[in-house]
Amino acid sequence: MAVPPGLPVVIVGGLHSDARRAAVAQLLADVPGSVVLHHDLATAAAGTVVRTIRDASGILDAGEAPLVNDCACCALREDLVPELERLRDAGGTRLAVVELWDSVEPKAMAEVVTAGGLTVTGVVTAVDPALVLPYLGNGDDLADGGLAAAATDQRTVADTFARQLEYAPVLAVADSPEADDEDRELLAQLHPTARQVPIGREASGDPAADALTVPTPRLRPLSPLAQAALAGFDVEAAAAAQHPACALLPAEADAHGVTTLVWSRRRPFHPERLYAALEDLTCAAARSRGRFWLADKPDTLFHWDAAGGALCVESAGPWLASLPDAAWEMVPPVRRAAAALDWDAEHGDRCQHLVFTSPGLDRDGLERLLESCLLTDAEYAAGRDAWQRLPHAFDTLLEV
Repeated sequence: MAVPPGLPVVIVGGLHSDARRAAVAQLLADVPGSVVLHHDLATAAAGTVVRTIRDASGILDAGEAPLVNDCACCALREDLVPELERLRDAGGTRLAVVELWDSVEPKAMAEVVTAGGLTVTGVVTAVDPALVLPYLGNGDDLADGGLAAAATDQRTVADTFARQLEYAPVLAVADSPEADDEDRELLAQLHPTARQVPIGREASGDPAADALTVPTPRLRPLSPLAQAALAGFDVEAAAAAQHPACALLPAEADAHGVTTLVWSRRRPFHPERLYAALEDLTCAAARSRGRFWLADKPDTLFHWDAAGGALCVESAGPWLASLPDAAWEMVPPVRRAAAALDWDAEHGDRCQHLVFTSPGLDRDGLERLLESCLLTDAEYAAGRDAWQRLPHAFDTLLEV
């Protein structure tokens, strides 16, 4: 597989910094003429973001980008495309690898690069499988660990890691001696459609050193990692795949002590009973996500996103069934297609579709709890006018 013409851009991210650096080192070794562009946001407290450009031999250029609106990530956005354009116009660079700083999420950067007229050929998240569960269970704020990208950054380690993992179609997986079958199974169930590529090493006898070794570039067929990184990337399709209405969520699975439960129902939730169960539902699994509807708000599609013991519930707009026919033309085709595949004669695309993934999942207990949150037969039979009079328990959470 040849490197495409122009300046292909590969984005490599992930909170697992050792795995990320190993993936970047392998790309440098595999593609002669490649360079790595990296913005270090750790220096933001001093008022700048440090930019470096390096190849397999070392640093070629370094500079600083001033903060924009006291936001290090904003400075990265402003500086990234001009630097890539400079590399393209100077010629001689076969591949630009954008190595993201720890907590920067690849979705935003892929969209920035594409909007700048450059071609993103791949997005890779580097992962140490032994660290997946610890990071997914870490509800600490990024700011507590010095990983916040702005003063207003309120993300947690868990939700940031989950988005990094689930957005990328390619996972560069470190050969971690601490990882066991449960760790690898958890990774596979969290993102079953991802292409997992082992990160290669030049054996030195020291596993820690091997992870960061930069081999001497040499002509050879592209490695599986380089092939995956250059295979092509559709930014619009990737964004659509993150929307709760049409996200391709994991399927049922149960292996090596890890279970994925897919729970789907048509009947709406009773808002008060679901609200009372939120803590137990959130803590029932290492990761849960999906879409749902409430009896008192039948026109609103709600997004469920939980990791690290914390839950984010937010409106994701209207269900298509609540829209007039004329409005359907303004809905992306992928959304219409997803709704058509799961259309119900009575409720349209309204549904409960929640997916829970975790080691040691209490599947039966979780299903019983979820079922208890639905409208009873009598409540359901009372009809929509009665549903609207149910307690609006989620208004505070949704800041309505």
